[in-house]
This record gives sequence, C-alpha cells and structure tokens, in this order.
Amino acid sequence: MRKPATLVTGASGEVGQGLIDAYAARGDGEIIALDLRPLDAGLAARCGATIAGDILDENLLQRLVSEYEIQAIYHLAALLSTRAEYTPDTAHRVNVNGTLNLLKLAHEQARWHGRTVVFNFPSSIAVYGLPDLATKIKAGRVSEDEHNVPTTMYGCNKLYCEHLGRYFTRHYRQLAADRTPSGVDFRSVRFPGLISAFTLPSGGTSDYAAEMIHAAAEGKPYACFVSRDARIPFMAMPDAIKALTQLAHAPASSLSRRVYNVGAFSLSAAELQDRVLAAFHGARITFEPDLQRAAIVDTWPEDVDDSAARADWGWKPDFDADRAFEEYLLPNIRGFYRGKERPCDAAEPG
Repeated sequence: MRKPATLVTGASGEVGQGLIDAYAARGDGEIIALDLRPLDAGLAARCGATIAGDILDENLLQRLVSEYEIQAIYHLAALLSTRAEYTPDTAHRVNVNGTLNLLKLAHEQARWHGRTVVFNFPSSIAVYGLPDLATKIKAGRVSEDEHNVPTTMYGCNKLYCEHLGRYFTRHYRQLAADRTPSGVDFRSVRFPGLISAFTLPSGGTSDYAAEMIHAAAEGKPYACFVSRDARIPFMAMPDAIKALTQLAHAPASSLSRRVYNVGAFSLSAAELQDRVLAAFHGARITFEPDLQRAAIVDTWPEDVDDSAARADWGWKPDFDADRAFEEYLLPNIRGFYRGKERPCDAAEPG
C-alpha cells in the first residue's frame, strides 16, 4: 500500500530547510525530501524519507510514484540566478525540464488517487526586467503582470514555469477528445530577496544582503557587488515559509490567480550597510560594484505590489525591516557564529 506524503525537492536549500522544520513542528504529514546530495542528519530526522537524486532522473520519479501517494509537492530545486548565467543550458534543463517532470508526476498522482495535487512553486522577482533606472524609480511597486521581460536565464526559466503551471491547471490537453482536468493545482509565490539567519547564501543575485550580514558577524571584510543606491525588496526567511505554506493551504475558491507577489520591506544597499554597521561596530563593508551583476539587480523592481495576495488569502508579513533585524537576523546570526545549535526558520503552515 502506497504511503501518503508531501514531496519537497531541493530539500537542503534555504527554503527547503525552513519548510521541513515548519512541517515537523506542526506534525502536518510525512515529508519525502529529495535533493542532489544527502541531507544532514538533523534535517533528515524530520522527514519520513530522504532521497539523494536528480529531478531530471525520470526513473527515480517513477519510483516515487510507485512507492508513495504524493498529495502535495513543494518544488524548490533550482539552479539559482548567478550560477545560471554561467551555465544557461544546464539552468534550462534543471529549472524548466525538471519542473515539467514534476508537473507530469503531479498529474499522474492525481489521476492515480483521484484527488487534486497542490503544486507549490517558488518564483522570483527575477521574472521582472525593467529597462532602465529611470523606469524602475518611476514604476515604484510593480504588480504581477507588469514588466515581465527578464534579462537572466533564471528569470526566463521562472517566468516560463509559471506559465507551464497555469497551463497544467487550466488548459491541459485542451484539444483532446477525452479531455479531463489534469488534477494539478499550481500555486506560486514570487519571492523578493530572501535573507536567512541560519543558512549561508548559495548563489542568488540578491544574496549581497545576507552576505553582508554574515560577513560582519564573522568579522570578515565584505565588498558589496552592487552600488550603494541599488534597491530591491527583501524578506526574512520565516515570512517566506509562511507565504509558501499559507498559499498552499488557502481554499482554491479564494484564489483569483496562479502567481502572487509577496512583499515585506525594501532597502537600498546603503541602508543595509547602515544597519549592519550599527549592529557590528568595526565591520568592514565596501562597495565594489560588479557592473554585470549590478546591472541585473537594477532590472528588478524597487518594491512589489502584493495587494492580490493580501486580498485573496490574507497575506501579511510578520517582519518589517526593523523587526527582521532586531528580532530575527541579528540575535540568531550572532548565535549561529557562537556555535549554537541551529534553530529553525519555520513559521507554522497555514
């Protein structure tokens, strides 16, 4: 008899760790964790099963289908923005083909057990592509349907996968004579730059914020690769977990769209520096813009309009900039570098 479970891909990443902690704290069903590399023992202990494998391995995915009754999927595995620019072909295979494989798996599972599979997909502000700084400043808070002309492979991948999810949910095999709904309920949050107190940055173009704080806490100098004036929205990791799980548990009848912006606070790199210097006296932070990476950040909005998420499923961040630094980032990062046991980034699902 197949075992009911929720599948989490990219389980050892920043969001995956927080998500698994959240589900373990709530006791909200069994987690099957899939990642390219084995999970550390503490994280693995929170899961019903862990699998080291590749989302491009269709044989592995078929084995999952045969062993588990997958009722929901959190598809977090991705090749992030900076690394994707160096290997765009690989990024497309991982980010697009991998997502297509998981959407097909969700469809097969829904057809097998006769219930809808909720497919949760984190997207990114990388899907935006504002043409110049003047337009960026004038645009202010950008809605989901504006400026969707990304300049990076990662942004292109994420935007296309949003459309794939919408297709599977609403239009799957629309010309087939025996057409039936796919059984996939695709839901996506477009995250701003995420900052975690407990996991180190891993290749995102917005990671300069987290890198700045972690370097100061370690007593290391940091050369920021964007200009002092660069401004994008950010979010503390517990709010990211809250947004992802809250949307996953929202009634389908309340949703007016498949993809939602979520926001928390917006800071310039200079404002980040000021907060870090106030917290870590003597921190050495300089600005040495990498013109190409900085140019990517300049195509992303200063802030996002998340009014649809607030109206449809009650989104409201717990952490503004002050609370994110004072109650989450600074005390926990200090504790992290004193060698304390890793707490969790989790917020309760729903």
